[in-house]
Amino acid sequence: MSAVWNNEHHRCTDVLADTMIGYDGILEATLDYQNADLRIVYDPRVLDEAQAMQVARETAHHAWERVQHCPDARSPACQHCALRLRNDLTRFFGQPVQVSLEAGVLSARLPRRAPVKAKVEAEILPPPETGAETDQRPTFPGNLEVVFTLLTLLATAGAMLGARLGLPAGAQAVLYAVAYVAGGYFGFVDGLQLLVREHEIDVDLLMIAAALGAALVGRPTDGAILLFLFSLSNTLQSYALGRTRKAIEKLMDLRPPVATAKINGAWKEVPVEALRLGDIVMARPGERFPIDGEVVSGATEVDQSPITGESVPVPKEIGDPVFAGTVNSTGTVEVRVTHLAQESTLANIVRMVEEAQEAKAKTQRALEEFEGKYARFVLLATVVLIVVPPLFFQQVFPVAFYRAMTWLVVASPCALVISTPATILSAIANGARHGVLFKGGAHLERTASLKVIAFDKTGTLTLGEPRLQGVFPAEGVSEDEFLRLVATLEARSEHPIARAIVHAAEQRGIVLPEATDFRAVVGQGVEGEVEGGVLWAGNPRMFAERGVPLPPDYAEQLRALENQGQTVIAVYRPAGQQWLGLVAVADTLRPEAHEIVERLHALGIEKVVMLTGDNEQVAASIAAQVGVDEFYAELLPRDKVRVLRHLQKAYGAVAMVGDGVNDAPALALADVGIAMGGAGTDVALETADVVLMADDLYHLPYAVGLARQARKVVWQNITFALAVIVLLVASAFGANLTLPWGVVGHEGSTVIVVLNGLRLLGYRQA
Repeated sequence: MSAVWNNEHHRCTDVLADTMIGYDGILEATLDYQNADLRIVYDPRVLDEAQAMQVARETAHHAWERVQHCPDARSPACQHCALRLRNDLTRFFGQPVQVSLEAGVLSARLPRRAPVKAKVEAEILPPPETGAETDQRPTFPGNLEVVFTLLTLLATAGAMLGARLGLPAGAQAVLYAVAYVAGGYFGFVDGLQLLVREHEIDVDLLMIAAALGAALVGRPTDGAILLFLFSLSNTLQSYALGRTRKAIEKLMDLRPPVATAKINGAWKEVPVEALRLGDIVMARPGERFPIDGEVVSGATEVDQSPITGESVPVPKEIGDPVFAGTVNSTGTVEVRVTHLAQESTLANIVRMVEEAQEAKAKTQRALEEFEGKYARFVLLATVVLIVVPPLFFQQVFPVAFYRAMTWLVVASPCALVISTPATILSAIANGARHGVLFKGGAHLERTASLKVIAFDKTGTLTLGEPRLQGVFPAEGVSEDEFLRLVATLEARSEHPIARAIVHAAEQRGIVLPEATDFRAVVGQGVEGEVEGGVLWAGNPRMFAERGVPLPPDYAEQLRALENQGQTVIAVYRPAGQQWLGLVAVADTLRPEAHEIVERLHALGIEKVVMLTGDNEQVAASIAAQVGVDEFYAELLPRDKVRVLRHLQKAYGAVAMVGDGVNDAPALALADVGIAMGGAGTDVALETADVVLMADDLYHLPYAVGLARQARKVVWQNITFALAVIVLLVASAFGANLTLPWGVVGHEGSTVIVVLNGLRLLGYRQA
């Protein structure tokens, strides 16, 4: 979020209010700019007054740091704007604030712990209505579900044993009543809530109705056995599905509860939640980093596998980022806090996986819609089976009623409904533990159906770090002198090619003077004055548009270098019309790129495509080395969108692999947008459908393989569940299947599909 600073102060105060409302418990925030009074409405059930004040201080820093961008630093208006900003911020924070205006960016150095003048007012909200949380089962002390299941078993066994030992009928009735209440309580509560809230009948109520029906026809034992097995099945399901959630929750346990922080010049242990932006913390060898930050002192290697899935420790030096929950392997380092505890990459992963578990796959939504309609059909058919045989076929009512209750059990779609979520949740949990973040079941499902994967070349198939490949000075110019001149000019540019040239010069120990009157020409090159003379450095388009054609020998050499996949820069001195030479730069191909393309083909991906803004020759060279099926060169962002539409029309579902920032339009259009290197990158985490946390191509075939295995298991479960329903229904009418055996088949199939889905927690790519 950013805001343009001008005389309309409300734009800047909106930044503060919007930032503050993003915190849990903050319901409303308004700022009286003139009086520097901040009014917050907060929920006292979430925050107390001290915490609300703390949020006010933090968000003030966040908001004011984001108020920047002045169009022309030399204009009197912008100079006045900077002065006014300094005075206003000084008044707001009550301490002197340094403001600078450079390169069109207006920045302020804010006090680290400046007190914010704020009036915090609490509005006590009424307690939530009971119906607001009806989608969640009440939380009881201990595991009451397990206790009720055991109580159902004991009461049922006691009643059956009592019947054999001659226990009075009243005592047996009490035992059966206990079994029915304990075994049916949770199912009745859940089913009744759904009926009241959504007017839908689910399998829980069908089971309760079947058990009560068995009791009505004098078969209380069968009903009690049904409720015991039903309760046991639900308990096992809850336990099994709970394992997928615990697999994610364990990630949060990786973060230490305390950090060693520098407080007033001394190292002290403080709660992680107390750390603020800019604080310095220390991590010793073997310790986990407590917070996201940037190394400011020392060097080490870090095991980042909990976040990125990387199996090899990653070297970290001054300026490198580190993530909460990762392990400091070798050296002691000091780290500056860059994210608060609740905003760390680890916390974002856990939050997004929890949200993903709620984002249902298309198959799951279809089955849930089917469940409601099918449950009504089963209930209607039950009424028909109770009424029609005694009226029209002279069947004894108790026999017809009992068979109807058996139908009610065996036809219920429990296993069918649970088959998909059990599998999807397990796959999402597995992916998160291995550095692959699916943003929902729908994205997991679509990943399994991909026909084409399109790569943005730079930063995916290549490392995105161009390196100098060759220096070709003109006759009479030494290589070092030529490199010194071109690197001096390129030092003012932020382009990756420029950085590669400057880096090569620095490695040779070449001292670079200062270039003046520098100007970057978009899509062509750069120009400026170096040691009193003007230099142009750019591609052939730059010289063609200026009416300066390349000499034939330069043009021939340039084409030869481009055919080798290199980007070539020509350097020219207009004064004297002197050509100084050529510089060749090339991006570094990832060594595993070719293997990854082969793996994707082996997984069933029909086409692997490369998209790039490079020229045709460079693109063709890279495509040949990687082994992609097609490539498209010289593309602007809008061209990538056009190519993706063509691929979707020609082949089907298409994934776009990019960095989550520069390729946003293409990522949005693709059936699945996949961002690489998402660890610590907020934009990638928010924009992509699937995030590969590490900058590692091997995570891509893992994601596709996991999704396809999940789809396979889903259809295994659906097929099995449908087959069991057909078999049990046929047995109920053709082989007089008894109610207890119907319950065993029904509940047993439910447990089997859940356990089959849980196998994905242990998925490993072959």
